[in-house]
Amino acid sequence: MRSSRIFLLAMILLLSLSASAQDRFEIFGEYSYLHFSPTITGVNSRSFNGGGGGATLHFLKIFGIKADFMGYGNTTFTKTYSSPVIIPGKGTIPAGTYVAQGNMYTYLFGPELRIPTPLIKPFGEVLFGGSYTDAYVNLSQSIDQAGGTVATPSQHPFTMAAGGGVDLSVSHRVALRLGEFDYILTRYTNPLTSTNNQNNFRYCGGVILKF
Repeated sequence: MRSSRIFLLAMILLLSLSASAQDRFEIFGEYSYLHFSPTITGVNSRSFNGGGGGATLHFLKIFGIKADFMGYGNTTFTKTYSSPVIIPGKGTIPAGTYVAQGNMYTYLFGPELRIPTPLIKPFGEVLFGGSYTDAYVNLSQSIDQAGGTVATPSQHPFTMAAGGGVDLSVSHRVALRLGEFDYILTRYTNPLTSTNNQNNFRYCGGVILKF
């Protein structure tokens, strides 16, 4: 009952702020590059290329709420073990080289602050949400097919983006996102490493439509 009241009050506040907003609603489409650090010993950082889009609803002139959805194409993960490995409580890995493909998706939401100058609009953001990759699942399956006994379930872990960028107004309805640079934290777990924090970097750039 209490949660329903909180949700209702939040919706009323959102609609009230939207009605009095001094700026506009924006949708964007972007190219995105993600430098992903898998934190598995012997597996180098990955370069993901992809893209996506989202929307920002601005309140007043400097504050907005942003929704951000990105997808990244497959990249190859290769891991070699020169001798069998026993992971206490998690399984065994036979000696060999294991290759798997992996992609990634992120879905993030949060506040955006910007400097509303007429032509150039710098902005900063902190976004929270989740992500998904099948890289760890596919790598575990490759190991199990060779006689191993590790298993990694599908995951949608906590994910965070913090950074900012610059938009360039082209017309009353169109702007260019010259660059957005974010630190990305993901928290994937797997039986091959004891850490579940991956510290990554993201660049985005694209086109913004203003309504």
